[in-house]
Amino acid sequence: MSNTLELAMDLIVRPSITPEDIGCQDIMIERLEALGFTCEKLRFKTVKNFWARHGTTGPVFVFAGHTDVVPPGPQAQWTSAPFQPEIRDGYLYGRGAADMKGSLAAMITATERFVAKHPQHKGSIAYLITSDEEGVAINGTVKVVEHLQKRGDTIDWCVVGEPTSEKRVGDVVKNGRRGSLSGKLVVKGVQGHIAYPHLAENPVEKFAPALAELVTQSWDNGNEFFPPTSFQISNIQAGTGVTNVIPGELTALFNFRYSTAVTHEELKARVNAILDKHNVRRELEWTLSGEPFLTRSGELVDAARASIKKYANLETTLSTSGGTSDGRFIAPMGAQVLELGPVNATIHKIDECVSVADLDMLSQLYEGILEHLLA
Repeated sequence: MSNTLELAMDLIVRPSITPEDIGCQDIMIERLEALGFTCEKLRFKTVKNFWARHGTTGPVFVFAGHTDVVPPGPQAQWTSAPFQPEIRDGYLYGRGAADMKGSLAAMITATERFVAKHPQHKGSIAYLITSDEEGVAINGTVKVVEHLQKRGDTIDWCVVGEPTSEKRVGDVVKNGRRGSLSGKLVVKGVQGHIAYPHLAENPVEKFAPALAELVTQSWDNGNEFFPPTSFQISNIQAGTGVTNVIPGELTALFNFRYSTAVTHEELKARVNAILDKHNVRRELEWTLSGEPFLTRSGELVDAARASIKKYANLETTLSTSGGTSDGRFIAPMGAQVLELGPVNATIHKIDECVSVADLDMLSQLYEGILEHLLA
């Protein structure tokens, strides 16, 4: 059993469902302190985070990730208990195996080998770890970043351990993510009897033409790194549940996943212009979950490509697909940010698993990036 596999299993056995940590960070801190890292525990409300650093000068390379996992779902449907890691046919099974306790283990063992070889390495190696990524993400990485910025800390390069690979570990690296902007729209009408529509105002009928325009709108054309911005309605509710009452309100929830070709302020303005055009009386609340970020090229991209080519013999593909990640909070510090992790085929699913061989390969890829940048 490799050190990476052993550590991954030690993390998986702890049922750290968001925002719980259940001792995962203490295990990582103990390993890092043994290497000479200075570790700082940062608790914001109920969320545990930590910042650890080896070295006092720049440039600063950061491993970022999360110890929390999503709920396992119906445990009876799992072949083996979700928090009792089990190896079967070359795969490690357990909640968090791929997202992302396997990555955390690979980061630690890669760092242990690198520091042993290069105790006086260039710059600094740091860790930014949270237990609030899979949930609301308001007391995790974003708060740690604010803490670091207040005291003038900087980050030059950051690798986030999100599961990015598709078929083989290292075949896809995320060099950016789309932004996420959500809206809660309450369309105002006048409730009344269905037989006397002239005495009421139906919000469904008022919203329908505006909705048709919203869903057929071309928000942008994307660019070489991002697909066009998408607008999706996730929920619409109206009515009292009976057939003889015109509803007084309609509530719609919607979301933009948007590219760097447009800003969230532009999207807000365009939505309001369409609603105004159709005389939609409303209340509209916006939630910006994260702005898009993009690492076009540079030392970090070169290091990742070189390591993946050397150890995995792959020409990696850069991608910005998928949902959001905590990289959105780190990139505004001016950091080059990449996401590199194991195959994502089973993340958040029943019987989540990761290839045992891929865990060791991932650790090698992480070490290779450190060698390229800081040796």
